Formats: sequence, C-alpha cells, structure tokens
Amino acid sequence: PFTTQELFQGGEALYYGLNALSNNMIMVDRKRLKNPNGLILGTPGIGKSFSAKREILNVFLITNDDIIVCDPEGEYFPLVHALNGQVVKISAKSTDYINPMDVNLDVIYHPEKYRINGDVEDIDTIIADKSEFIASFCELIMKKPQNAELDGDEVSIIDHCIKDIYEEYLFNDPKPENMPILEDLYNALLKHKNPKAERIANSLVLYVHGSQNYFNHHTNVQTSNRVVCIVLKGMGENLRKIAMHTTNEFVTAAVNANHAEGVATWCYFDEFHILLRDPLTASYFVAVWKMLRKK
Repeated sequence: PFTTQELFQGGEALYYGLNALSNNMIMVDRKRLKNPNGLILGTPGIGKSFSAKREILNVFLITNDDIIVCDPEGEYFPLVHALNGQVVKISAKSTDYINPMDVNLDVIYHPEKYRINGDVEDIDTIIADKSEFIASFCELIMKKPQNAELDGDEVSIIDHCIKDIYEEYLFNDPKPENMPILEDLYNALLKHKNPKAERIANSLVLYVHGSQNYFNHHTNVQTSNRVVCIVLKGMGENLRKIAMHTTNEFVTAAVNANHAEGVATWCYFDEFHILLRDPLTASYFVAVWKMLRKK
C-alpha cells in the first residue's frame, strides 16, 4: 500500500486508463514491452469490446501500423467504415472469398525477406505448416465429439495428400490463379483409396459441392487497406468456427507479409473463446498467438 508502479512511456504510447493508487495516466507502447500481446477480460456488458474499439482508434491516430479485426458478431465494422477501412463479409451469400488452401507465394520468390534468426522458410516448411492447418480444418468439418481429435492415420492421410498437392503446385511455376482449393484436397483423398480417406472426403462434400461451398473458391480479398475488418455475423456456429479458423490463417499470412516489409500489425480476435472448443483449433490458435508476439 505504500508503493505504486507507474507506467508512462513516450513515443507511440497509448492511453490505458489511470493508475488506481496515484491517479496518474497509464501510457504504454506495447511494442516496447517484454510481451506485446494483450487479453481483455471482464464480466458481460462491462465494456470489453468498447475497450478494444478505443484502442483501435488510438492505434489508428497515433501509429502508422496496420489493423486487422476478426469480428464474429458484427460489432466493429461501423468503426472500420468510419476509418475508411475495408470490411470483408464472410457468409454463405458473400462474394468475398478466403481460400483456406492459400500459401504465401512471396516466400517462394523473395525468401530473403522472411529470414528469422538467420533461417529462411523453405517449401518444406510451408507444406508442413499448411498440413497442420488443414488437419485442424478437417477436424472442425468432420464435427467430431467435444475433445475428440483426428487419429494418427487420419492426420497422416491428410499430410500425404497436402504434400502431393503442394509439391506439384509449388515446383511447377506457381501462380495465384492456380492456387489449390478444397476441391483439390477432396480429389486427392478419393485417389488415396482408403476407407478413412473416403470418410474425410465425404465430410468435405458439403463444403466442396454442397450448399456451404463458400470455402471452395480462390481468395479475392486484398489487405492493401490499413484497416481490415473480417465480419462473420450471420453464420451458424459450426460454419463460424470454420470461418474463424480460416480467418486466423488469413491473418497469419497478412502479418508475415507486413513483418517482411517492416510494418507492425495489430490483430483483434473478438469472441476468441470459440476457437478454444476444439483441441486442434485451440492448438493452432496458440501457435498464432506466439507468432504474433514475435512479429
């Protein structure tokens, strides 16, 4: 009770309220702290989303950084509109598409920009990361029981198919218009001629040839705008989880591209607890969280 910890940084510091003991302003540049990540906790209706919106506006006015918002409930796009940002609406009726099979081709053509601690990402690393993501994507689609995971055989089958698809694509003059889509994975699974592969393929039918084929398109969304809001409102819970998971991958690619150009990115995931309900999805989000901390 006799000491107080003051936090008042200069430069691109943002306002975070008042010190409860001294009543002095708390001004923080999170990029200069040991861990720049943040988590907003509170009871319902206390103002968690409003706090995030206030910080977004502050970031927009004080820094030159990019801002990406994953908005499941459609709470943020009015603010993004006011900032002349780009709103991407993901739904069964939308014409804004994000391809879950996307890979960053810039890493292939300009690997030197993506050097981290002396290491450069290679094609094998890109394929391994995509395989891990698609395995968790398939787990969501297959609607496994709570806390159930894909077994080892299923993960191995997906990994084998993804490796075949991307080795053929990446080693043969890769172009954005020829980027693999879910239908390519579906066809590769059928060629595998294995009952488990067929079961995974059957789970993909709805999302490839059925009424929810939203994710079976090439990406037509660009992140050239400084502020991007990805709205997921109006989707069913299962489809929303898939959309949030795909959005995570999209955000990761955008952050990597910005990092290579020396641009910082502020990423906001509202209602992120939805991503913690499935083991593989939760594990993938933890990897995204750690990546964001570094980049």
